[in-house]
Amino acid sequence: MNLPNLITIGRLFLVPFVVAMISQGQWHLAFIAFVVAGVSDAVDGYIARRWDMRSELGAYLDPLADKALLVCIYVSLAIVGHLPVWLAIVVVSRDMMIVGAVVLSWLMDNPVEINPSHLSKANTAAQLALAAVFLGLRSFDIEGGAALDGFMFAVAVLTGVSAADYLARWLRHMTS
Repeated sequence: MNLPNLITIGRLFLVPFVVAMISQGQWHLAFIAFVVAGVSDAVDGYIARRWDMRSELGAYLDPLADKALLVCIYVSLAIVGHLPVWLAIVVVSRDMMIVGAVVLSWLMDNPVEINPSHLSKANTAAQLALAAVFLGLRSFDIEGGAALDGFMFAVAVLTGVSAADYLARWLRHMTS
């Protein structure tokens, strides 16, 4: 156990807090906790690289914390009616497909190595940015309008393209 892993675990503990704040309409607190989670993600990565504290545990925990935060925020925002349900379904379905493919390849004794592509990283960044925008807009009681609708559509398209990329890479792996 090292400092970056402890920071990542702290980020995981923020997830239920953010969900609770969203469900209670405490937008300022939800937004602040989300920002703290984002900063902690940058800090743990910097510390791990700068002082060579990378670990196998961290390699699993970090993306798990990111996905837990994103999925829970998208689902929570959809449940309280501030995000279209269809967008939450797109985001969650992609992640479930990836987890399912990894588990299936492992069960078939043909484990796939998980290396996020540039497309996947761009997708995660876009999903995080949209979550930040949503929480920020709610926090400051600002309407997003057409620009927000366009951003949601772009995130949905990017998420779909990323899912298709993962599926294509997984199929190539499984058939080789």
